[in-house]
Amino acid sequence: MIKVLLVDDHELVRTGFRHILQGSDGIEVVGEAECGEDAVLKAKQEKPDLVLMDVNMPGIGGIEATRRIRRQNPSTQVIAVTVLSDAPFPEQLHEAGALGYLTKGCPADELFQAIKMVASGRPFVSSEVSQKLTLAMLTGNNPDSPFNRLSQWEMQVLMMITQGQKTQFISDSLCLSPKTVSTYRHRLFEKLGVETDVELTLLAIRHGLITTEK
Repeated sequence: MIKVLLVDDHELVRTGFRHILQGSDGIEVVGEAECGEDAVLKAKQEKPDLVLMDVNMPGIGGIEATRRIRRQNPSTQVIAVTVLSDAPFPEQLHEAGALGYLTKGCPADELFQAIKMVASGRPFVSSEVSQKLTLAMLTGNNPDSPFNRLSQWEMQVLMMITQGQKTQFISDSLCLSPKTVSTYRHRLFEKLGVETDVELTLLAIRHGLITTEK
């Protein structure tokens, strides 16, 4: 039996996944979480075999939650789930420890395949994402996206800035000093050529890193 934890800040999405999975032999939904912090706690309590992790959530977000879950229990595998098929997340999530990557629009058969493969320790990337990653490699690793130059920590700080979080909150959430957060903030602003949080958010929306819809 594969024990699965569902993580998404939208109850309707979690309900949809639960409805799909609860009728499948060999898969049991053992819990739900609506944010990254809650996901880390539930993963520690329930010790699932696999976590279906929403990427873009309030708080620490899916990337940092993945990193913490994998660090506290390496046997728990993570499949990242996002509404965006072409955002520059796969590399960041791979570094954090995710073994699978799906879009929320994937068919049920692909979801089941991903769960079974990742639970057994094999990587899985959805067909839609795989096609776009291949195209990016053939065209020079998606040179149009300035976010490819960011480190994992810079990307995490960026995501929290676009959520409107302040330096102290980011510092507390990521267990970093405010000075370190400010350093990451300065570096990513410099790399992306922006000067304000508004400019950063607009750039992220324009390149599909975040979306105004869920």
